[in-house]
Amino acid sequence: MLFPQDEYEGRLARLRTYMAERDVAAVIADEAEMLHYFTGYAVSENLYRSAVIGRDGPPTMIVRKLDEQPFLNAAWFDDRRPFDDLEDPVEVTCDVLRELGGAEGRIGLDMNSYCLPAKRFDQLNALLPSATFVDFSDVFRPLRLTKSPREIDVMRKAAAIADETMRRAIASAKAGASSRNAAAVASASFVELGADFGRCGPITVGRGWNFMHAKLSDDPLQPGDILHLELVPKVSGYCARLMRPAVMGAPSGELREAADALIEIQDRQIAAMVPGAPADEVDAILREGVLGAGLRRTYVNNTGYTLGYYFEQAPRTSDFTRLFTPEADWRLEAGMTFHMYTSADAGIAFSETVLVGPDGPERLTRLERKLFRCGERP
Repeated sequence: MLFPQDEYEGRLARLRTYMAERDVAAVIADEAEMLHYFTGYAVSENLYRSAVIGRDGPPTMIVRKLDEQPFLNAAWFDDRRPFDDLEDPVEVTCDVLRELGGAEGRIGLDMNSYCLPAKRFDQLNALLPSATFVDFSDVFRPLRLTKSPREIDVMRKAAAIADETMRRAIASAKAGASSRNAAAVASASFVELGADFGRCGPITVGRGWNFMHAKLSDDPLQPGDILHLELVPKVSGYCARLMRPAVMGAPSGELREAADALIEIQDRQIAAMVPGAPADEVDAILREGVLGAGLRRTYVNNTGYTLGYYFEQAPRTSDFTRLFTPEADWRLEAGMTFHMYTSADAGIAFSETVLVGPDGPERLTRLERKLFRCGERP
């Protein structure tokens, strides 16, 4: 069990406030991130699995018999309904709802869940014709926005891994090395330092601002090449993220000036990340600053997004529950964590994992903010 039981009971209490407000007898959580949030356990969807949460008591986990023991090892409770591979887990879920008295009442569902395709929703309606399904998509993910001190402690560990791994990866990028070489060093560092696995994140070489999700290459780094490194270590599923550029050889004066300007503008943005700050105003500091400095001709992507727990096999690799954009109409709250990132047409990008603390922002990733040279040890 990752956290003590009271952590999970507090999460259920917050959910049940919404259940009471909406007169919902039970909710179904089925996305891996939400399963982990409420139960401490997550598993891929080879077969449908879910947690049914009533108005009191622990959830009931609908879990494949093959996965029953891993569930018991990870979860904070043992209420479960195991099914074998010949059973229909959606039918088992409906049986549990009937036992909770929800078959003819109001049932909460995440209508935006990647585990709820139209055909499955139709099946739920057919099996529970007297039930009324209530959309809880505006509840589930926002519950995870504000991190507890225990969650932040785990993210600090991931951030420290990102910092040290970045040092090692940049130091390894010597003449004749490739982006693949740097990725191999980063992957090994993750495993050595205690990350969940060795999937390191995008490491590539390119120009412009929109190359950052390109693939690895075996091509040796050439003088003037800019190695882009984005590291995404996870510890117990909680992720920290860090971007730095490293140039092969001596950087031009123009590149150094662009890096210094980009860092200065993003530093001002991060400094503005205080509780109560309007997200659109925080976004504008960087977006308008970068455009005004001529570092980019256009700025069409967001400047930051939610960070936290990511299930390793889920379809979403980033959490866009909250985005920093010109249209963002929400305010920052203490305990929120974000990946704040920016890039310039020159081919450089910087990012940090940032915590909105009660007294102001804190960079959880603490590596020096500069344009590095390939092969140096930061």
